[in-house]
Amino acid sequence: MKTNDGGEKLQSTDETLKQRGSRYGSFAEHAKLSQTLKEAIEYHIQHHGHTELMTPSMYEAIGMICHKLARIANGDPTYDDSWRDISGYSELIVKELNGEII
Repeated sequence: MKTNDGGEKLQSTDETLKQRGSRYGSFAEHAKLSQTLKEAIEYHIQHHGHTELMTPSMYEAIGMICHKLARIANGDPTYDDSWRDISGYSELIVKELNGEII
């Protein structure tokens, strides 16, 4: 049995995809929703003149938050890890804004 650095059993790609599909729903539907959210937010950033205020970290956090929101809406909304991840990405930006991390 193969294991990762943490000693956990490695899954085949097919096993991982099956597991993720049961948790997050169809990848195609998730991708469609995630991209729609990102496009809508980018439109508003561009049209409200906020592009000069946005850092690469902010763009990445927004993208990841959209990704997590799409997983919640498309899959299991009771899976608390997705909600925790959203909080984590937001906290990283708060720390960046307060000069705590670069």
